[in-house]
Parts: sequence; C-alpha cells; structure tokens
Amino acid sequence: MISEMQAWQLTDTNRDWLIHRPIEIALYVVLAVILRFALHRVIDRMSNGRKPSVNARRTQRARTIGSVLKSTVSIVILVWCVLQILGILGVNVAPFIASAGVIGLAIGFGAQNLVRDFLSGIFMLLEDQYGVGDVVDLGDAVGTVETVGLRVTTVRDANGTLWYCRNGEILRVGNMSQGYATAVLDLPIAHNANVHRACEVATRAVLEAAESDSIRSDMIEKPEMLGVNSVTAESITIRVTAQVKPGRQWAVQRAFARSALTAFEQHGIEAPYLPILR
Repeated sequence: MISEMQAWQLTDTNRDWLIHRPIEIALYVVLAVILRFALHRVIDRMSNGRKPSVNARRTQRARTIGSVLKSTVSIVILVWCVLQILGILGVNVAPFIASAGVIGLAIGFGAQNLVRDFLSGIFMLLEDQYGVGDVVDLGDAVGTVETVGLRVTTVRDANGTLWYCRNGEILRVGNMSQGYATAVLDLPIAHNANVHRACEVATRAVLEAAESDSIRSDMIEKPEMLGVNSVTAESITIRVTAQVKPGRQWAVQRAFARSALTAFEQHGIEAPYLPILR
C-alpha cells in the first residue's frame, strides 16, 4: 500500500514537471513575445506615424528615441520573463533581486563615468543637440557626426580622423547644421583702392555667383554687402554675408570668393601687399 502511494506521488511529481510547469513557462514566453511585439508597434506608431510634411529632422529624432525605447522595453520584458520562469522552477528569486540591487549600487559607485555618459546621451537625444550628418564643434573634435550612441559619439574631422567622444565629457556643442547657416566672406583690399567701387564690384560678383546653377539651390536669402569690416595697417577688409542652407556655407563662401576675386582683377581693384624685405 505504501509503495503504491509513493508511486502515485511520483507520478504526480512527474506530471507537474513534465506537463504543468512547461505549460506555464510556455505561456509566460508567449505572453512576453506578444507584449514585446505590441509595445514595439505602439512605439513605432508614435515615432514613425508622422506626416511627410513634418520636419525631417524631427522625424529622425523621433525614430532615434523610438529605437532607444524599444531596446529598453525588450530588456525589461526579458528580465521579467526570466524571473517568472525561475519562480516556476522553484528558484527563490528574492536573493537574486537583492543581489542585483547590491551589484547595481556597487556598479553605480565604481562606474560613475559610464552612468554619466548614458545620462548625457539620453538628454542629448531628447534635446536634439545633434544627429548623424551634422557638422559640429565638440571642443576637441570638429567635424561631421558619423554615429550617435548613448555612451559615445563619433566625429570625422576634415583630415579624415575619426574621433570617439564620450557623451559625459562633452561640455558644449556647436552645431553648424541646424536651421540655417551664414556664409561669411571677407575680402581684403589695398588702402589706395576705391572702397565704394570695391563694394559695388563685389556685390555684383556675389549676386551673379548666387544665381549660378551650382549654389542657387543652397541660397535662402540674397547676399548682403555689410561694407568695411576692419582696417589694419596692411589692408581694408570688406565683408559679404548670405543666409544659406545648413552645411553649405563653405561651398557658398568658396564660390563667392572665386567670383569676387575674378571681378577685382578685371576692374583693377588692388589687393593688399606686404613690403618686400631686402
């Protein structure tokens, strides 16, 4: 009789481990997959559900934030699912949670720079300080942003060097690709040159350059002659500015300079010169 009862208990135990618990685990896994899929769909609709007429930069920013949110949701759901499975298997998860808290506290003290990098990266994304393709000045690194992460931003400078900048170490950001840019052209002329004549010639030259096919699409407003900007012992400098699309100010400046210098040569506007030392 006792052996029959033991056999019956053993059969119940086998049934529990071979049927009930695997079914519960499978249900939690399916629930986690469905929950992850549903939350990802919601995040995608919130980040990608913008009309095409909306500013493209805002759309890119929303997609970047949505990608970070989806990664966070996946991690949270994975941790929850693992804890539930451990509970079903009879593992006491309380020590794991307590250990995770202690380990997290130790990591927080030992990796403060890492935490600061992540927090800085999150605020950078939320505030849209810069994005991939922007030309930025991060202090030690000046160039085009190639990748943006929560911990590190990579910037390619004019010499081709790729800079890895920790987000927590970035104290200031100068973004030359947001909104609009200003093309500034300083033209030095000799002291004996006719300043009014030089201004007229430069104005006509840059206006003609602004209408050329190469930079016409880059212009936002017509060039403006500001007049004399500085006077030194060597030269008089006149300045021309123009509001252009972000990131195109350097190309416009080069086109303006080429056109203005050619016009100066044709109209006899003398360039400054330094005395030759003998």
